[in-house]
Amino acid sequence: MTNMRVKNGLLLTMAAASVFLLSGCFQTQAQPSGSAVPSDTASASSSPSASASSTPASSGSATPSSTGTTPSGVALCKAGSLTASVDSTGGGAAGSVYMKLILTNSGTQPCVLNGFPGVSLTSGPAGDPIGAAAARDDSQPVTQVLLAPGKAGFAQLRYTQAGNYPECTQAPAAGFRVYPPEDTASLFIPQQYTACSNTNINLLTVQAFQAG
Repeated sequence: MTNMRVKNGLLLTMAAASVFLLSGCFQTQAQPSGSAVPSDTASASSSPSASASSTPASSGSATPSSTGTTPSGVALCKAGSLTASVDSTGGGAAGSVYMKLILTNSGTQPCVLNGFPGVSLTSGPAGDPIGAAAARDDSQPVTQVLLAPGKAGFAQLRYTQAGNYPECTQAPAAGFRVYPPEDTASLFIPQQYTACSNTNINLLTVQAFQAG
């Protein structure tokens, strides 16, 4: 009887020890997975590192190439600071009249004439042009003509008699409308000439401005 009790006690003791060991194993394997703390390396790498490269590079917005000035920095001559006249003493030949188209700087600042004027015959100071505008004669090289206040430059203008063209539909003109180079405003010079209303007939040719 005593041996039976000792054996049963040993079995109970061994069973309790087994339960204790098993519970220890389960506790070791069941640590919470959410307890991990992000490393400093991971948190640093999550901060933005490309913000500087997101700034747009300057593309250089397009600006008008014509600013109303020449490479020397002097302003182009405009109609508002010019007076216009013609000198017809150059004579004529073969039904043509040669004259100097003169623009004088009436302003207080120097300016530059650069290139060809626009010229047409017109019915009056505010009238419409009659026929074709003057064709360009490239025999005179284009140069910058600097006009101090009171100084003038000229362009040679040729008028061909309307009677030289049998197909010309003649119309009286009261004068010339003159546009300085690169200007949209004009000047009027009173002159009595006969124009052709046909736009395919060029009665006028003009050269580039020269120093007076």
